Amino acid sequence: MPVWLITGASKGIGLGFVQALALDPENAVLATCRTPAEATELQAIATASEDLINVVQLDHEKPESCQQAATEAEDLLGELPIDYIINNAAFHPGHAPLASVSLPLFERTLVSNVVGPTLAQPDPILLTLFENRFMSVAEAMGKSLRQTAISTNIKERLDFSCAIFAADGDLVANAPYIPIHLGSMSFAVKYQLKLHAKSLKEGDVLMTNSPRAGGSHLPDITIITPVFSPDEKSKIMFFTASRGHHADVGGISPGSMPPTSTTIFDEGAQIVSFKIVDDGIYQRDQLLDFMCTQPAKYAGSSGCRNFKDVESDLKAQIAANHKGVRLIHALIEEYGQNTVKEYMDHIRDNAESSVRNLLREVVDRLGTTDLKATDHLDDGTPICLSISINKSEGSAVFDFEGTGPEVRGNLNAPISVVHSAIIYCLRSMLNSEIPLNSGCLVPITVKIPGDTLLSPSDTAAVCAGNVLTSQRIVDVILKAFDACAASQGCTNNLTFGEGGKDASGVVKAGWGYYETIAGGSGAGPDWHGTSGVHTHITNTRIGDLEILERRYPLILHRFELREGSGGKGEFNGGDGVIREFEFLQKMQVSILSERRSRQPYGLHGGNPGKSGRNLWIKQLREEDGDLPEQTRNPAEGDLPPNKPRVINIGGKATVMMGKGDRFIIETPGAGGWGAPTQPTEKV
Repeated sequence: MPVWLITGASKGIGLGFVQALALDPENAVLATCRTPAEATELQAIATASEDLINVVQLDHEKPESCQQAATEAEDLLGELPIDYIINNAAFHPGHAPLASVSLPLFERTLVSNVVGPTLAQPDPILLTLFENRFMSVAEAMGKSLRQTAISTNIKERLDFSCAIFAADGDLVANAPYIPIHLGSMSFAVKYQLKLHAKSLKEGDVLMTNSPRAGGSHLPDITIITPVFSPDEKSKIMFFTASRGHHADVGGISPGSMPPTSTTIFDEGAQIVSFKIVDDGIYQRDQLLDFMCTQPAKYAGSSGCRNFKDVESDLKAQIAANHKGVRLIHALIEEYGQNTVKEYMDHIRDNAESSVRNLLREVVDRLGTTDLKATDHLDDGTPICLSISINKSEGSAVFDFEGTGPEVRGNLNAPISVVHSAIIYCLRSMLNSEIPLNSGCLVPITVKIPGDTLLSPSDTAAVCAGNVLTSQRIVDVILKAFDACAASQGCTNNLTFGEGGKDASGVVKAGWGYYETIAGGSGAGPDWHGTSGVHTHITNTRIGDLEILERRYPLILHRFELREGSGGKGEFNGGDGVIREFEFLQKMQVSILSERRSRQPYGLHGGNPGKSGRNLWIKQLREEDGDLPEQTRNPAEGDLPPNKPRVINIGGKATVMMGKGDRFIIETPGAGGWGAPTQPTEKV
């Protein structure tokens, strides 16, 4: 008969062990717990089971109680050998003193077949438990945000992220939201810590979106809430944070993703640091000033065109953060803050160890410690990467020397975005299921030369760097690791709307809509690419047909796969999509896209995917000067209908489209892997 000793059996995984063992009558179980209520619960299991189950109650606050419990346990078991020990002392505050009890029973555990944690080494089961508990907090925050937001972009397209951060600002855990957000949010939290570390108090909530303060681009607004210790009200234990893409934060065009922006001031409201809630009081007047008054001070730029929607979504983010705070406090109450912090550290250590092992495996697979890759944006700007791996340490240096200079347009990517791309790629190449967290970057040193596309000046335009350049950085990293062929390398950012400051300087109320559009994902050494998906670090939904047509003046005529756009190979690249809109009233339409002149490359002989294309089907109009004069004699019958113009507007353009105009976006396919082979007939 196997004999099991389970300490801390009354909570969580410990109770689960008792219930599982009780299913087998061959087991003998000795279980310890803290309170009479817990003892009653365990006794109920014992009564319902045919097992030998004994329950020992102890009080973790009284060492003499632990001593007495240990003595009682020794008497119960006598000389019966202990086969297995599941010791929860390392994670359950109620049983920590057992580690110091010196009695024959616990001396025997040192030479027994011990299963479970020690204070220095985490239990793998409990590590997984805490990973999922932390992730569940972020998931609950996300559900709250989605349910209470009102904008299409956050509520329907799910363009938001929620995460938990340590007291030092390091990412601890997240739910599977938007990778570009999650890797860069840590920079935002740490920046706010530098400004407010000593002045933060319960009831404070911070707001920021500036690229120089850890932001990605201005529409991505981050809300940060400190989580204070239940025992020490001035001690910060965690931060909860949410980042949402707000469809209009002002700027020179509706949707706040202007293809023609050349400075950060063209792109809308910029907030370095703002206590949107100060000591529990919501600061609406200051928010209104930041979002509407300040951006409109710059030539051609407007304030937020739909402040009420943005304000509502920001309140939803504040509420989501508060949900996370309450859940973290519940976790601390259940396990104790020392245990929660300890397993937070274990989670980061586990991620670090996983990445170090990955780097060693890469050296073995590729037979070299030096990796290189280069790709170019459509304007010819190079992104260069050299990776040097130290196999013995399991570390690497990512050096972007050779990358092109800052550009006049908006493809500049803040440093936080570069780190997001790196942490995403490393996590994606891991076979183990771990939360994306800061531990992934511990073995990595990142070198980015100054005054480049990836380290732009504070006033550089950046709205496309977050959504386009980031995709190309990912392609370059995965190419260096020989992991897969190029994906579409784009997010195909479509914005449209009306309102804002007109040519005479008059501000009109309006609205803006924003979406990203799917394409093909790259093939790999043993898989075909996927067609019609958001690739890599976007991970948002596409705008829903019914919601689009109900809320906005348009008709969606086509949304289909662009067959044949994926590169052929032994494994084929994924196909892009075709999305065709007809606008029912005059409005400003903008497209911000890449891979319109350079095809997504294949690897190992695979063919490249097709580049994308943006077509304006323009109706002829007298006010536009393109309606031909009627020269035919009416007696000859009706004139043939005027044929619309088909205009390729390029990768980045803003167009005032009229009623009846159509816009067709053909997104890029992806590269294939391996030389194409002729298909054989099935017999």
